[in-house]
Amino acid sequence: MSGIVIYLPQPSGAVGGAPCGDPVTLRLGPGETARFGRGSATIPVELRLDDEAISRLAGEIRVTDDHWQLSNHSTTQSYLVENPEGAGEYLRVPPRRAGAPIPFEFSRVVLPTRRDTTVAFQVFAPDHVYLDPDGPAGPGDGRTVMAYSLDETALYFLVLVALCEPRLRDESPVAVPTTPQIVERLRGHAACGRLRARAVSSHIDYLAEEKMRISTPAGNGPGGARRNGKREALVGIALRFGLVREEHLALLPPRAAAHTRARER
Repeated sequence: MSGIVIYLPQPSGAVGGAPCGDPVTLRLGPGETARFGRGSATIPVELRLDDEAISRLAGEIRVTDDHWQLSNHSTTQSYLVENPEGAGEYLRVPPRRAGAPIPFEFSRVVLPTRRDTTVAFQVFAPDHVYLDPDGPAGPGDGRTVMAYSLDETALYFLVLVALCEPRLRDESPVAVPTTPQIVERLRGHAACGRLRARAVSSHIDYLAEEKMRISTPAGNGPGGARRNGKREALVGIALRFGLVREEHLALLPPRAAAHTRARER
């Protein structure tokens, strides 16, 4: 596991819950830690959560070689760690619990507040280790790990299949679906009824930056061109290495429903 990515979307203020600041992204490698909470001049935190119900030092995240751990420093509040793609799967980390191991690839850490909304941030652990399926199952330093550790049950993999679909069906040798086209293509899927363009873009960024490790130079054309290049690169790698194959098309909703919606519009 090369590390994790922590994402706090638009921190909210303690009064009224209004957004107060830009989204925060932290990258941690094995052995590194990040503390979260309200913070103060004498209690610095890497992830500031501005809510009066959250402790100055609410907890800590620590990255190990093959997973990450959550410590709850509160004496009274439990925290939840949800798996957004796990059909309600979650862990409860009780007060004063130290080093609770978190197994999810995607996680949402949720802290209770006195408002009608909770405070939450996301943790992405992109490099879970998978053994070579053709190799021995035993432990050891000589094990072979997968170059691209993709979870075929995850939503990001569904986005990747939708990106690759036209070329797998031999419909277009050049064009890769745009973000709005992917949203429309996946809308009939049970897990994608509320999928939005911003979420699709986040999954594409996650695939490119963390899963496939594609680097797009900052100066390589305008933003739209960079995004198109990123999608093209993802499709190229996925198809060349057989990460997405024809049998994966069965994961997508039936095409007839998508075509019917398009005609109705």
